[in-house]
Amino acid sequence: MNSIQEIKPISETDIAVIGMAGRFPQADNLDSYWHNIKHGVEAITQFTEADLQGVDTKLLHHPNYVKSGFILENIDLFAASFFDYSPREAEIMDPQQRIFLEVAWEALENAGYDAESYPGVISIYASSSINTYFLFNIFSNPELIELTGLDQIRHNNRVDNLATRVAYKLNLKGSAINVQTGCSSSLVGIHLACQSLLNCECDIALAGGVSISGTQKTGYLYQEGGILSPDGHCRAFDTQARGTVGGNGVGIVILKRLQDAITEGDRIHAIIKGTAVNNDGSVKVGYTAPSIDGQAKVIAEALAVSGVNPETVSYVETHGTGTVLGDPIEVAALNKSFSHYTQSKNFCALGAVKTNIGHLDAAAGVAGFIKTVVALKNKEIPPHPNFTSPNLQIDFANSPFYINNQLQEWHSSEHPRRAGVSSFGIGGTNAHVILEEAPVGIESGNPRQWQVLPLSAKTNSALEATTKNLVNHLKQYPNLNLADVAYTLSMGRRHFEYRHIAVCQDREDAIAVLENLQPSSSPVTEHSSVIFMFTGQGSQYVNMGRELYETEPVFREQVDECCQLLQSYLGLDLRSIIYPQTSTSEATQQLTQTAITQPALFVIEYALAKLWMAWGVHPQVMIGHSIGEYVAATIAGVFSLEDALEIVAMRGKLMQQLPSGKMLAVFLSEVEITPLLNESVSLAASNAQNLCVVSGTHTAIDELHQQLITRGIECRQLHTSHAFHSQMMSPMIEEFQEFLGKFNLKAPQIPFISNVTGTWIATTQVTDSHYWGQHLQQTVRFTDGITELGKKSERIFLEVGPGKVLTNLVKQQQPSLTILSSLRHPREQQSDVGLLLNTLGQLWQKGIQINWSAFYHGQHRHRLP
Repeated sequence: MNSIQEIKPISETDIAVIGMAGRFPQADNLDSYWHNIKHGVEAITQFTEADLQGVDTKLLHHPNYVKSGFILENIDLFAASFFDYSPREAEIMDPQQRIFLEVAWEALENAGYDAESYPGVISIYASSSINTYFLFNIFSNPELIELTGLDQIRHNNRVDNLATRVAYKLNLKGSAINVQTGCSSSLVGIHLACQSLLNCECDIALAGGVSISGTQKTGYLYQEGGILSPDGHCRAFDTQARGTVGGNGVGIVILKRLQDAITEGDRIHAIIKGTAVNNDGSVKVGYTAPSIDGQAKVIAEALAVSGVNPETVSYVETHGTGTVLGDPIEVAALNKSFSHYTQSKNFCALGAVKTNIGHLDAAAGVAGFIKTVVALKNKEIPPHPNFTSPNLQIDFANSPFYINNQLQEWHSSEHPRRAGVSSFGIGGTNAHVILEEAPVGIESGNPRQWQVLPLSAKTNSALEATTKNLVNHLKQYPNLNLADVAYTLSMGRRHFEYRHIAVCQDREDAIAVLENLQPSSSPVTEHSSVIFMFTGQGSQYVNMGRELYETEPVFREQVDECCQLLQSYLGLDLRSIIYPQTSTSEATQQLTQTAITQPALFVIEYALAKLWMAWGVHPQVMIGHSIGEYVAATIAGVFSLEDALEIVAMRGKLMQQLPSGKMLAVFLSEVEITPLLNESVSLAASNAQNLCVVSGTHTAIDELHQQLITRGIECRQLHTSHAFHSQMMSPMIEEFQEFLGKFNLKAPQIPFISNVTGTWIATTQVTDSHYWGQHLQQTVRFTDGITELGKKSERIFLEVGPGKVLTNLVKQQQPSLTILSSLRHPREQQSDVGLLLNTLGQLWQKGIQINWSAFYHGQHRHRLP
């Protein structure tokens, strides 16, 4: 990550380059592009007879016919369905618009942004060349035009639809403007994007251009005195320079105000210090001729705007057409603009990407801009191909400039590396940009121990491909910060229907998990809803959720607030029992006391619920088991948190004062257990179709236990101090109901299931203290509640509490549904955070929308390309 240099203040006019994407001759990505440039590759293609089959035989054999060119591969390929285009629409659309749309998507991903979820305004400034696809493939096919309709043909081929098409498909809501100034178009677009950002018209801006000929694999006829080269090579500033060569390519950059980019953790590739645009006017030889004055003024203005001394500019990416007229004028203009500030000689290298990839017309400026940004990043000045000796009309020896014909390290000790980029259009619109290397990076903040890597795509095959791509990327860049990778995948990617999730601790773990992921079989269900299930007494244990308390601020804040409010009711700090500093044996004993158990469970479950909700996982409905229903009621707004804590503390205190009793889990149905009940043995809970809990006096439960064992019926005694949900609760009911009478109970804002009835709670019940009195001794009808909730198959059951008691109960009853838990069982040896994040990932895989911004709140993370 690049960030700010402490020694250099940020200017309000500084613009950060935060993302880039492009496709150029013999380079389908920017890594390949830079590889070719730094090695001085001329990405030219020599055409065979087969390539030139459509060319007129007479022209083909003309001595001046040049059989070479700079081509862009695979222009016939387009992810039409990804952008929701039909095959016919794609077929009639200008390839420039198809590929520019794809590269715009790639550029935003490179910057780590999804336009759908980004809250700011995104603008686009786009340029394209003449649409030769329409001229040679569509216009010449009247049957196609008649079949498709002229309107459709026009909409898909108008040059001025380029920017708005991207805005429509990517949901960009800022300015969407086509910029057409000939060869300077895309650099002018970068200038306009900077101005839009500086005027706060947008928060992010895309700028770029595309130039793709519909007839790439054809040569051209050289004409004496023309702009095109006689031998198919561009030799900018060389003594043999006789002209340029057309090329094909596309490039887009993503720009942002520098201060915002630093604040929001963007990868900063370079800084734009200043830009300028002007026109030559009429003081020149002809409309297509360049002007020394116009070019010199635009360079001088850009330098002035940037506040940069020309002596600190050590590289200029020139327009560099390699024409007899253009090269001497360009260097003369540079001399004129630099000579006002310095008399130093040969300190600034000149380069021209046209010598590598040809002249990309409307995309030429952005191609040179991207080359220069990458050179700054790599601290290398690339070689200038096709240069043997300087043009005799250019006096390099007495100028600040020289031609660099071999790769060299870019040294700069006293100031940041700086460069200029020029682009001049036929008709006289000139543009110049001053770039500076990105400042030294500040490290990301401390991450979680576990990371969530969400991957998604529109199809299974695309998901497999993107998973492999990530694995390869992690292998290729071993020093990547995995937390920043996770952050970028979460915050900077559109989330599609087919999904993978990997929860891992480090890069090696991530690679292993990703390589063993099973293919996704079906897309997510958009209408999934989550049921919060709150655990009952008996599932508590010392250190439940301790790792969350130590690492998750939201959870810790909720636990702290609850425990502070409870302190006056309990006479102690509950945290010293839940999370003891020394031996756990005393805390374990204290946690078995009902007066402590119930508030402790409430605190952990409430804090967990608030953590889930902060992360965007909200319950559509809820169910609680015994004390868990109080958590559900609090989340639903029946009780305020303060009132709920006081009520739960009183409930536990009154229960603690009752005579002790026993509870027994019996693997029988309610129908089968009912004949065994009596005045001393009550049905405390119907938990599943073949699992009930009975509750009563010590003697009665012991006798029943022995009777069931004799009959071979599986049963086990529960670790509880009292006979909950039995007649033994009767003595406290009146006092508890009277105590409840002083609180203002409100109608629930979220529906939940009643333990007493096994169906939806009614407002008349939940606001009546008698209901909560009944709740103390009546059977917990969990089985009926789960049956009611299971009527909608798209619901996801999420246990919000310690252990997996309710998870296992629901699995017995609804095995086909998605049932997840939040915290480990005390005997499980695994990370609390690891388990919780695995559950988070599974929820996301099921289509639950996660609030990733809240998930990373408080962490200083960076977006990665």
